Amino acid sequence: MLRTEKWGFKMNTNGSILTNVSSLPPHELSLSRPAWLSSTLGSVLIFTIVVDILGNLLVIFSVYRNKKLRNAGNIFVVSLAVADLVVAVYPYPLVLMSIFNNGWNMGFLHCQISGFLMGLSVIGSIFNITGIALNRYCYICHSLKYDKLYSDKNSVCYVILIWILTVVAIVPNFFVGSLQYDQRVYSCTFAQSASSAYTIAVVFFHFILPILVVTYCYLRIWILVIQVRRRVKPEFRTKLTPHTVRNFVTMFVVFVLFAICWAPLNFIGLAVAVNPERVAPLIPEWLFVFSYFMAYFNSCLNAIVYGLLNQNFRQEHIKSSLVEYGAIGRYYNYYAHSSIRRALVRAVKAAESDAQSDETFKGATLLPSPDKVVFFIPKSHRGYQKGGCLAPIRFSSLPSLAEGDERKLPSF
Repeated sequence: MLRTEKWGFKMNTNGSILTNVSSLPPHELSLSRPAWLSSTLGSVLIFTIVVDILGNLLVIFSVYRNKKLRNAGNIFVVSLAVADLVVAVYPYPLVLMSIFNNGWNMGFLHCQISGFLMGLSVIGSIFNITGIALNRYCYICHSLKYDKLYSDKNSVCYVILIWILTVVAIVPNFFVGSLQYDQRVYSCTFAQSASSAYTIAVVFFHFILPILVVTYCYLRIWILVIQVRRRVKPEFRTKLTPHTVRNFVTMFVVFVLFAICWAPLNFIGLAVAVNPERVAPLIPEWLFVFSYFMAYFNSCLNAIVYGLLNQNFRQEHIKSSLVEYGAIGRYYNYYAHSSIRRALVRAVKAAESDAQSDETFKGATLLPSPDKVVFFIPKSHRGYQKGGCLAPIRFSSLPSLAEGDERKLPSF
């Protein structure tokens, strides 16, 4: 005998709301719920898909284009972006279709593939976040061993190992039968009720243990940063540059957001697995649905964090987002500092009005001639760290500038 609650969920007579109700074929499962709820969930998922795809593709493209970003540590960042992309290109669109159709009608095979890829994404994400934390820990706290441990070849091997372990971690789901459709969240996903022992093992090895490892690594780094600033360990000062600290803070924020977004769902599953009969009826339906979509939303956050906190990624994001604007856009390749960018724009405008004008501003000097503008960026300017640079631009008419050339000269 079944009864229907507030949102139209079918529930057992014992009141359990976390018992997976997929005994019927997936396409026969549906529920009645307010239109506003389906619209809200659909809108959140559409936003997540769009930002996930665009943001993580931009992260991968940025690492590919920018030599400063092509390092051993960012191999794990690219791997994490791939893990986030996995759910956006297949499982999430199917969930969206399920929301619109008020039920699953894609068949059993797509249900299993979707559940497998969701698991692959979340476990791949936490394993990659753990890999990033270990990388940062070795780079900052054990810098003498870092180059040997994280050579390009070794780093690629570590990433391959991460994905092998991820696949191995997912395979048992097919034997336990835990990949099922849950109409409460419109998803083919991990069924927490399939096996209490298996659910406890999943939460511990795929969430709690990695979180403990990452917490240990970042705690050691924070302690070292504090000691260096208090001059307790001045020998590490050369390694803890502002750039290194900013990168560490960026990845720390990525970890914190992942933990916040996934903790509710994992602890709900753990609590229910420990004592299903007592705990399950106490979990509100809205909390279960909210915890799932909060976890889904995490896949689009990392690219936003990189753009906000990491200067090199932000620079690449800006470049990739710009509409082609002659030579001005190309200058983003050279100068990260905002004062230089503003200075260059003002210089080009000055050259348009008077090709013979002369202007000195904020460390950059305009040396005009009838057919080109030459900027000299001094060696001491923070925007250019490896010596002076002469950057000639030939132009015909503004704002559309003809392609020019750029050449780096020895230090002045």
